[in-house]
Amino acid sequence: MIQFESKIPDGPLEDKWENHLEHVRLVGPRNRPSYDIIVVGTGLAGASAASSLAAQGYRVHVFIYHDTPRRAHSIAAQGGINACKNYREDGDSVYRLFYDTQKGGDFRAREANVYRLAQTSTSIIDQCVAQGVPFAREYGGMLANRSFGGVLVERTFYCRGQTGQQLLLGAYQALEKEIEMGRVILYNRSEMLDLVKIDGRARGIIYRDMVNGEIRSIAGEAVVLATGGYGAAYFNSTNAINSNGTAIWRAHRRGAAFANPSFVQIHPTCIPVSGDYQSKLTLMSESLRNDGRVWVPRDKNETRAAEDIPDSERYYYLEERYPTFGNLVPRDVASRAAKVVCDEGYGIGQTGYSVYLDFRDAINQQGADKIGEKYGNLFDMYEEITGESPYQQPFRIYPAVHYCMGGLWVDYNLETTIPGLYAVGEANFSDHGANRLGASSLMQCLADGYFILPQTIGDGLQPMFRDKVDISHPEFAKTEAEVRDRIQRVMSIQGDSTPLSIHKRLGKQLWNECGMSRNESGLRGAIAEIDRLSEEFWTNVSIPGDADDVNPTLERAMRVADFLEIGSLMCRDALTRDESCGCHFREEHQSEDGEVIRNDEDFSHVAAWEWQDEDTEQVRHREQLVYEAVQPATRSYK
Repeated sequence: MIQFESKIPDGPLEDKWENHLEHVRLVGPRNRPSYDIIVVGTGLAGASAASSLAAQGYRVHVFIYHDTPRRAHSIAAQGGINACKNYREDGDSVYRLFYDTQKGGDFRAREANVYRLAQTSTSIIDQCVAQGVPFAREYGGMLANRSFGGVLVERTFYCRGQTGQQLLLGAYQALEKEIEMGRVILYNRSEMLDLVKIDGRARGIIYRDMVNGEIRSIAGEAVVLATGGYGAAYFNSTNAINSNGTAIWRAHRRGAAFANPSFVQIHPTCIPVSGDYQSKLTLMSESLRNDGRVWVPRDKNETRAAEDIPDSERYYYLEERYPTFGNLVPRDVASRAAKVVCDEGYGIGQTGYSVYLDFRDAINQQGADKIGEKYGNLFDMYEEITGESPYQQPFRIYPAVHYCMGGLWVDYNLETTIPGLYAVGEANFSDHGANRLGASSLMQCLADGYFILPQTIGDGLQPMFRDKVDISHPEFAKTEAEVRDRIQRVMSIQGDSTPLSIHKRLGKQLWNECGMSRNESGLRGAIAEIDRLSEEFWTNVSIPGDADDVNPTLERAMRVADFLEIGSLMCRDALTRDESCGCHFREEHQSEDGEVIRNDEDFSHVAAWEWQDEDTEQVRHREQLVYEAVQPATRSYK
């Protein structure tokens, strides 16, 4: 039975983090070089954590399946990063960022973690400016801000529409410095396939060399997973094609609890699906909703071009339904609203499942040049993909899977239920509850990597001084053999179904039944269908080539096998959580006007699932959420 100890410190909310740091155990600077820390992933969370730990003196081993850290999916983030600097003097504060995040997450996150995130946010901006990240600036030289959904202040710092890329370059150069200094060893084209435990503690990983197929091991005193979320289980998502949940799922199967797997965010502004041939979807930044207006024609049979439809015949549904926040409602609210108008027959485009995001008024007021300064690369990207210029006609957008609030359960130190195993960034569940506010993902990744993990990991490492193991330990050979057997099992099936076809069908099941809206019958049907897909995979999958060579089909197959198990757990979690909250919209629990109805009495908790074995269903545990600063209330953005 897993033991859950959140390690949230006592005291007033605003003092918890400082009090915690005053009492955690430390590793002295002379002793740090004797510790080996394994970091898997080099996105914002992984690169910032690895570079910070190495700068402290630890010996860090970094694993990526890319050829360079710069290809991590963090590079795709567009709109900005939140921080409560209050440069606009519009009433922002640490408390307001904390409150907005708690409310945005529909009161399903730990208060202590969220407040710490808000406290840390201002240091992130200072760190990134010092690295040379080219944030947008006002004419006088001050850093510029804009708004994102779910807030009434301007606290989002941005680099045009490529904020993730610029922040990743900052973290990348910090990582490269440590590689040059010899404190970081980079293992590229290497994919983690399993976790090694010795006496209940994480002591290493098993990985596959993706160039020659060799299965190898590495030992360390701690393992840090920074591998992102599992949203690619849906097949069509804004995630990179190779994004996967294998590292965190393998850790789950070794004993790390998996928290809130059904909490998956649907982003409201993405280029719509245009056919079954697509392998992914493209994000259009939420920042566009600062100046763009979302609408559909009031006439369901409208055939005129958008620019020919007068305002009186346009349905600006977000502005009409939510007059206070307008187009800047949170993502879950905006996504459901788009689905509703399309389901009612107001959608546009060939499929009827897209809406307009219109910059006509903004261009008339500010000029095309000014709009280009803010969003030019996003406009160019959209035109290159669709052949339509947003300067001349509105964007066509529709919601798509984007981010996972669920992930490995972690305590206040970011340690999982396996001692010595840490999860940072999107790989953990800790900060966003049932819905993440826009521009908060980058904030959490860099908070975890630069400022939280480097100060808390010593608490777990200090007792491990000189307690070294190496790969000659029998557990490494045992785990390696299990990985080899699993690969051989997959390779030996030689059936007729491709991993791609199974993944597509899995994605459709998840999107239709565990997407923007869920219900009991649909979820039960999805679980049964995923079981059938899993049986098909393990009896009829086809993988050409050889395991001891470059084999992208084998790589996809191993990931799809894990996605099938993840997808099943997502549906079971959604079925068990018999309420609506944030992104988790159960059709049985909605108000007359289609808003979510929470059940605080029965579900004010984190659902943490414990793996049993292949033939036994996971056990669902609860971590009760404690509300000290803000009591849960019905969210209203009207």
